[in-house]
Amino acid sequence: MNVNAEQQEQGLLPTTPEQLLEKLQSFDIAYELHHHEPIFTVQEGADLKISIPGLHCRNLFLRDKKKKNYLVVAANETEIDLKKLENLIDSARLSFGSAQRLWQYLGIRPGSVCPFCAINDGAQEVSLILDHYMMEAERVNYHPLDNAMTIGLAPSNLLRFFDEIGHSYQIIDLLAAKPT
Repeated sequence: MNVNAEQQEQGLLPTTPEQLLEKLQSFDIAYELHHHEPIFTVQEGADLKISIPGLHCRNLFLRDKKKKNYLVVAANETEIDLKKLENLIDSARLSFGSAQRLWQYLGIRPGSVCPFCAINDGAQEVSLILDHYMMEAERVNYHPLDNAMTIGLAPSNLLRFFDEIGHSYQIIDLLAAKPT
């Protein structure tokens, strides 16, 4: 996806949180929505763990030396060593993608990155990597394209979302990427 210049200048999301929620409803995907103050880091959202049930997750937008893009979605508790992750996903020299690339490929700004950004990646230029541990949880929590909201849903419903939008994904045991 390449977000058009007008959208980028005006800061308009290609898919709004409201449009995402409408899509989830049209796919008959059950979720629970929570509104809160905007949060930008895992640490800032620590108090949400108390009030919002389920496994809280984070997202890493990465690229490799060949400029291949990855979105790694993992439980907050899952520790990831990028060097070890490279071996797991058959990549080399992983680094964090820039805010510009994030906008270009996923149509989202830093702080609101979530697996639902895949809705903006029709060309599948970003490989989705899902944490196996996270996918074993009863309920997982993500921002729905806006860091002032969190939605909780069953991992099976997240997979249904990807299936409905036609985006591929991989579920990988990220324990092998744990720092030593």
